[in-house]
Amino acid sequence: MVNPYQKLLNELENEKQVIMCTRGVTNPETTKRTITKSVLRNGDLQTEQFDEKTRKTITAVIDQGLPKFNTTEEGAFVLYEPFYSEGRLIILGGGHIAKPLARYGADIGFKVTVIDDRPSFANAQRFPEASRVMCESFDSCFDRLQVKNTDYVVVVTRGHRHDAVCLRQAIAKNPEYLGMIGSKRRVKGLMAQFREDGFTEEQLARVYSPIGLRIGAVTPEEIAISIIAEIIQVKRMAHQPEKADRNNQTNHSDFDFEVVKNLAENDSDKRAIVTVISKKGSVPRGAGAKMIIWPDGRSLGSIGGCCSEGEVIVAARDLLREEGGFLTMHVDMTGEVAEDEGMACGGIMDVLIEVYP
Repeated sequence: MVNPYQKLLNELENEKQVIMCTRGVTNPETTKRTITKSVLRNGDLQTEQFDEKTRKTITAVIDQGLPKFNTTEEGAFVLYEPFYSEGRLIILGGGHIAKPLARYGADIGFKVTVIDDRPSFANAQRFPEASRVMCESFDSCFDRLQVKNTDYVVVVTRGHRHDAVCLRQAIAKNPEYLGMIGSKRRVKGLMAQFREDGFTEEQLARVYSPIGLRIGAVTPEEIAISIIAEIIQVKRMAHQPEKADRNNQTNHSDFDFEVVKNLAENDSDKRAIVTVISKKGSVPRGAGAKMIIWPDGRSLGSIGGCCSEGEVIVAARDLLREEGGFLTMHVDMTGEVAEDEGMACGGIMDVLIEVYP
């Protein structure tokens, strides 16, 4: 049996976005509940046979980047979930800003790659959070980097010449985010040079420079925070008015890659998958958030913590003690219970609990 989550990760090696379809059916005679999963690429809509209603649903999931849960008949459901390739933050330059930038990038879930041409700056001891550190010339590093349009690229080298070398190569790769540090005067001069070299206004408009949100940052740590904030804005917002040409869909679904990777492991351990299928109001995690619960109480990931998560864990362990199957659960974090627990949130969410495999 092919592990559907392993297939999902394999597809994401080449696809920016993949849809997983989870179907749950209850046998009316035996009341046994079964789950099946399949993986759809965006292009499958053009080749697979879908009815018009299903096609519209999947198209909405692709466009909005959010999961959709539909009940189809008594005891049956179908869940369409969008998944995105794991974000890679590429930092060109290993100076003072790069250190906190690599740390913050790893903290919010990026696979971080740092490049510098100086051994004293490009080493694992200086960047312990990075997945990869390359000591390489800025002229040749792009041959090894294989930059994709799902990558986030930050140019923070030590000099104007190196910035120009990196930016010239990065623009041609059309990454999801491309930012370059520098003063307005320096950036203006470089952009003028690039226009003379034949780069289009559309290409140059994709560059975020001067880099980072305008928060008055001064120290390397503050500047790194401003850059990370801008990257989060690009990642989470499908359209930005100030960058009218950028309409790339981004990751709105709140799934956790570590959870998906665990599910992709080909083992036979029974686990319960909890997925937030919808939310209303202020809740800790958004639609698409996942966690895994084992029969012994261990867990991975979170749907928000606090007392409400505890109730879901109890329900999941009860389901694991049965033969398997699935159930949906309404989690209300409003009212006196939330207030007594000191919960900052005050919303409602629905979750799907399923036994896997």
